[in-house]
Amino acid sequence: MNGACADKPNASELYLELRDEEWPYEYTDHDRIIARAIVFDDDGFFYFVRAERDDDFGRATLIETSGGGVEDGEDLETAIKRELKEELGAEAEVICKIGVVSDYYNLIHRHNLNNYFLCKAKSFGDKHLMRDEIEDFHLSTLKMTYEEAVSEYEKRRETKIGRLIADRELPVLRRAKEIMMTGG
Repeated sequence: MNGACADKPNASELYLELRDEEWPYEYTDHDRIIARAIVFDDDGFFYFVRAERDDDFGRATLIETSGGGVEDGEDLETAIKRELKEELGAEAEVICKIGVVSDYYNLIHRHNLNNYFLCKAKSFGDKHLMRDEIEDFHLSTLKMTYEEAVSEYEKRRETKIGRLIADRELPVLRRAKEIMMTGG
């Protein structure tokens, strides 16, 4: 990794521990290691995915960072580059690790360890979405200014899953913006 915060000690990384207050806690039966990215381009735009879902979490249209589960034998940087290619069609440079958000989805009994990276898009090409991403979540790409993204996260708080995602991602987006503005 190189760029704005690559040479900074881990102490500068964001760490958040969040609880799911939307659904009652029963138990947690699995952890999921996830790699996610705040992706930006030379023109100052940010890239996210829009998901339109209707499942156990309810009917919702959401904004979310690109990312997903880390596969067996995969390191975090390899995972985020793969996820960006799959979901955004993006080749990207990993600038630095922003931090980790530990959160829970009580409805599906899962603890998530979201590892966030700041990534600069170098190019865009074909996406390689999984079947469920196409058929169940109808993933599409959002290109937005920082202000538009913050507004969209706030707007999507109308649903329980939207609140969980906004609580997780808005602090990371704000930290990413700070890194971009100050270099660390």
